Amino acid sequence: MNSFLIKNATLVNEGRMFEADLRVRGDRIDEIGPGLTALPGEPVHDAGGHWLLPGVIDAQVHFREPGMEHKGNLDTEPAAAVAGGVTSFLEMPNTRPPTLDNEALEDKYRRAAGRARANFGFYFGASNDNLENVKRIDPKSTPGLKIFMGASTGNMLVDDPAILDAMFRECPVPIITHCEDTPMIDAEMAKARQKYGDDVPVDLHAEIRSREACIKSTKLALELARRHGSRLHVLHISTAEELQLFEPGPVEDKLITAETCVHFLHFARPDYARLGNFIKCNPSIKEVSDRAAIIKALAEDRVDVLATDHAPHTLEEKQQPYLGAPSGLPLVQDFLVAALEKVHEGHFDLPHLVKKICHAPALRFSIAERGFLREGWYADLTLVQPDAPWTRERDQVLSRCGWSPFEGRQFRSRVAATWVNGRLAWDGRQLVGAPNGQRLAFAR
Repeated sequence: MNSFLIKNATLVNEGRMFEADLRVRGDRIDEIGPGLTALPGEPVHDAGGHWLLPGVIDAQVHFREPGMEHKGNLDTEPAAAVAGGVTSFLEMPNTRPPTLDNEALEDKYRRAAGRARANFGFYFGASNDNLENVKRIDPKSTPGLKIFMGASTGNMLVDDPAILDAMFRECPVPIITHCEDTPMIDAEMAKARQKYGDDVPVDLHAEIRSREACIKSTKLALELARRHGSRLHVLHISTAEELQLFEPGPVEDKLITAETCVHFLHFARPDYARLGNFIKCNPSIKEVSDRAAIIKALAEDRVDVLATDHAPHTLEEKQQPYLGAPSGLPLVQDFLVAALEKVHEGHFDLPHLVKKICHAPALRFSIAERGFLREGWYADLTLVQPDAPWTRERDQVLSRCGWSPFEGRQFRSRVAATWVNGRLAWDGRQLVGAPNGQRLAFAR
């Protein structure tokens, strides 16, 4: 069985930073400790004191396959992920067709096998007419059930109160919600169109996809979860008011948890003037005060998980007028380095960030033997050079859409290497080897 040794690393794991070496044997972490000696013929990687993290888990991505492969697919988007230090992803069900039954779910797993460079899990989706399929979900097959409680595309908006109540009562896996109130959004859009016609300005996105729409829908999700004792995870919190609906504390002690996204840590309403549709997303990027509140809530454990909601669209699609431009940002390649900027700025320390992007996703979704640096666990590893300034340029983007909202932005840290299941997938400059991502197991 092949092995290699990482020497002179600063390991970041379970609330600590410490100097140690780490041996990988096959696809597992074999040994962690100071002063490990290389075995005869064993390759050695000198980490040079850089930060060695558990492989990052992005718990919210849209990789577009099947049905929208012109935006992204299960080759291109996992490649972008490992270039950004992400070794596992959980992918959303609003593809074409949507993932509303076990056949569609297993089709995604078959598609990813042998192609995805990162490990993969796929959410099951909810609709007004698939309650019986939801009841039959195998808890070991999926991280959770995604419910769009707000505007959505296709057959994935659950707005029947009786069905919604039954989903929360009967679902055998964690429920993951997108919370925006559709009638409120529609009313704001109608007002904007009455005033501006087809030329609605993009900076009204924060008013059309309003804070009130988010708050109302999130309160409904929380009420349903508390009534039925459901395991609920509310996605992409974007307002200060919603944050107050969640309790601080360890993720493993909670039935109800919250997530926010990396773009909410960096962008705010004034940025629409510069970036326009390139930061148009749902829920919307809102005020400077919301951004500050979200960062604070992440620091105080009121928000449990940080993710991306990576959602690529082509440049041509994004360059349409506001009403025609789709919502979503490609972020998985810049996830870690953008999040690390908040460490450099002093908002929280590095072990705290690792908790939000590695440990907490693994705990919340019962991902087996990943998300931590532990002997015997899978060797998903991310090596970060902490002080290596560089600037994101468009020609570096590996996502199929070919652009990033962070273009021209200087980052202070760099992903120096990514290992997936014990094999080097990114050497700091380019992709390495063949894809070897595995289907994630859920320990339930």
